[in-house]
Amino acid sequence: MATIKDIANKTGYSIGTVSRVINNHPDVSEKARKIIQTVIDEENFRPNSNAKLLKQTIPSSIIIYVKGTHNIFLEGLLEKIQKALRDHGESAGVVFLDESADEVKTAIREEAEKHPKGLIFLGGSADNFRKHFASVHAPSVLVTGNASDMHYDNLSSFSTDDYDGSAAAAELLIRFGHQKIGVLGGHLSVEKGKITSPRLKGFADTLAEHNIPFNARRQFTASRFSMEDGYEAMKKLLKKFPGITAVFAHSDMIAVGAMRAIHDAGKRIPEDISLIGYDGIEYSDYTVPRIATIRQDTDTLSRRSVEDLLMRISYSTPPVHETVQFEVLEKESVSSAGTK
Repeated sequence: MATIKDIANKTGYSIGTVSRVINNHPDVSEKARKIIQTVIDEENFRPNSNAKLLKQTIPSSIIIYVKGTHNIFLEGLLEKIQKALRDHGESAGVVFLDESADEVKTAIREEAEKHPKGLIFLGGSADNFRKHFASVHAPSVLVTGNASDMHYDNLSSFSTDDYDGSAAAAELLIRFGHQKIGVLGGHLSVEKGKITSPRLKGFADTLAEHNIPFNARRQFTASRFSMEDGYEAMKKLLKKFPGITAVFAHSDMIAVGAMRAIHDAGKRIPEDISLIGYDGIEYSDYTVPRIATIRQDTDTLSRRSVEDLLMRISYSTPPVHETVQFEVLEKESVSSAGTK
């Protein structure tokens, strides 16, 4: 029976692109979709519908865990990491996990079974790493998450400073005169009455510095990193926070879903509600209007994570933790508050 890797090899496209065709994601060219679908039909390929948490598993000496089955940003990052590995003569198996799954526990089980020489985690829960990663022994890299305070001798990390990135998003909206601002994405993590999640904390702290009130219970709505959840979360936010003039979405795909909900509510972007996303995926350049966003440098994130992992596999060098610079992209979805 053909595997997803077989489909990728026969079509010449990456495993990430094949996965997006299988899962009907929108960011695939029509040409690629037709070629891949033709081979899928010819090979009578059927994905394993019984796998609740894992969308695909491919045996290899390096395993990549992707946290989120609908996260187009991570899938784009996956393609670049796969290419970087190929350029070094390495291949990798890929495991897609649901956002609610424990990626570290999954890695512990697979390490015991497959004995990989290295692990790459694309996205992940800091709590999961703190609780369980001591049981992982292979050299590992956490990409898009900061593990510098965890002090594991086999875990490096390469990430964007989400606190500063979300603070920059807040500064942009404030500069355009917005004060009634909502936030979509992730979960409301609070300890001792204080927000702890970096993307929300950086945003809320910046509003406070400008004496702009922010009530997380009223102005924040949790959302998975997908268009569908962004749409539903935006509908809830419009109901519980009327008079809103701007929204910060924790991912561009959440922002795309939010755009549709705003349109369905009879409001316009940016005239009635301004919108800024996070990640800087290519898709945000083709929406109407184009979505303002905080762009993560995926070229550097992918290159450095692969270089570091292969170096530590070969020479047992100490782990490193690097923060990669982001870029604020002001595009068409933000305008001055009260613009009609």
